[in-house]
Amino acid sequence: MSTTGGSAVSDLWDDAETRFIQPYQANKTYLCPGCNRDIPPGLGHMVAVPYGAPDLRRHWHRACWTERDRRKPMSS
Repeated sequence: MSTTGGSAVSDLWDDAETRFIQPYQANKTYLCPGCNRDIPPGLGHMVAVPYGAPDLRRHWHRACWTERDRRKPMSS
């Protein structure tokens, strides 16, 4: 992860496999790490899996995923 010229958070997600989950495939509620809000069942969204770290798989709103480099990391 980079310590200069960008955040470690964005570097992690820059090298991630992504796919779009269709609304009919979205059967559970997830928490989006981009905005800390729920992704309800039935809402299409993105799944990102960092290469080499499948346990860090996260579900994102499509807009949050697109804008992730422009946002500050959310604190828990």
